[in-house]
Amino acid sequence: MCRNITELRGLEPPATSVEIEAASRQYVRKVSGVAKTSPANVEAFEAAVAAVTAATTTLLDALPARRQPPRTVPPLRRPEVQARIAARAR
Repeated sequence: MCRNITELRGLEPPATSVEIEAASRQYVRKVSGVAKTSPANVEAFEAAVAAVTAATTTLLDALPARRQPPRTVPPLRRPEVQARIAARAR
């Protein structure tokens, strides 16, 4: 379905809550087809993000350690993405 979902298992240091929520948000956007929430769907969208975040956290905590790191670096760990986030915060 979606090749762009970020792999979080096996990261060093482990995935942060921000990375888990970002991946959950990406997943909910993809399956719902909602790129930008409107007042009519924001509550359902955010509830879905919270549920997927909780399930992902539970899953990552339950899985055994991974022998190899993920093949790609999660977006929030990429320097160019960090620079964009920092520029928006100013």
